[in-house]
Amino acid sequence: MASTSVPPAVQTPPADGDDDSGGPARPPERPQHPARPTIARRLASALRFGNIGAVYVWLLIIVAFSIWQPGTFPTAATARQVLNDNAVTGLVALSVVLPLATRVFDLSIAYTMSLTSVIAAHFMVGNGWSAGPAIALAMAVAVLVGLVNGVVVVVLRVDSFIATLATGSIIQAFISMITNDSDITGVQLLRPPFSDIAQTNVAGITLPVVYLIVAAVVIWFLLGHTSTGRRLYATGFNEDAARLQGVRTNRLRILTLIASSTIAGAAGIVFASAVGSGSPTAGTPYLLTAYAAAFVGATQLIPGRFNAWGTVIAVLLLGTGTAGLGLASAAQWSSSLFTGTVLIAALVITGGRLSLPRRRRRHTAPATAATPPLHERAPAEPDRGTQEPA
Repeated sequence: MASTSVPPAVQTPPADGDDDSGGPARPPERPQHPARPTIARRLASALRFGNIGAVYVWLLIIVAFSIWQPGTFPTAATARQVLNDNAVTGLVALSVVLPLATRVFDLSIAYTMSLTSVIAAHFMVGNGWSAGPAIALAMAVAVLVGLVNGVVVVVLRVDSFIATLATGSIIQAFISMITNDSDITGVQLLRPPFSDIAQTNVAGITLPVVYLIVAAVVIWFLLGHTSTGRRLYATGFNEDAARLQGVRTNRLRILTLIASSTIAGAAGIVFASAVGSGSPTAGTPYLLTAYAAAFVGATQLIPGRFNAWGTVIAVLLLGTGTAGLGLASAAQWSSSLFTGTVLIAALVITGGRLSLPRRRRRHTAPATAATPPLHERAPAEPDRGTQEPA
């Protein structure tokens, strides 16, 4: 009797709706994305000392002077004084933020500020011009100064530090030629509409404070929310890499120098309106403070990047200390001592110098972990003092 063989079972692939076990197939697993940080964690990160350390130093200064001068310092009048007295300083400090973002120094801002103030005063007092044409001419000269700086720095490839210092010296020569190193005064500078530029106030807050806020908002939006701002930062971080990516670095640097001179020139007009005269040394006291505030501001909010609001915070920090010392009738040299001390402390603390040992430990950890295992190490050489067995 012939035996019949049973053919082996033919295994068919599972259908789309079934898995190997015969049941319905599981839906494909979606890739898991890292969970977003909670609001509390993001708030804690934003408020950490390394991010807004200058704000905490500012609050500490306010508390210290409130204890020292409880009758005069912690008042609304003092707050208005700090804002009004430091508005021009803030404008000058903001004028250097854009060129610094592209790693360019503009040391001619102080001379440009003095130049616009004396040009407006000269043509109003000496030539009888009205405020509008005199201000327009002064601002046109400020734009021209920025263009000359751009040509010298970018086209002629002179170092910006030296180039703008040289153009500043040339500007100072023109100022001396116009003013004979004397202030230009006249009733035309004390009457509206020129006086209204800086002396108009609302609830004790003068218009220069409004100018400062507007300038800060414009620079903040430009640097943080536009492609131009990203290109400016890219130019400052690595000019060659930015150029290879198609960024017109030369044009951006020229434009930042023009913007710097324009803002500094506007600050000179505001200063002349506030004091009622055109001073040949109007901008000199603002140069160091402006750069100090810009560099301290670069450690705030967006550490490592020059930004508008960090600069404003630094200006108010320094202005609050100066106002407190003035109300306390401190010695005249105490203001300079305070400014220098606060700047060094702010840069050291907020710059992360205190966390250097931790960073060193963090960098040394991977080196220890990268040690090869025993089976991959080369055999050690025998000691020369011992003989190998025959």
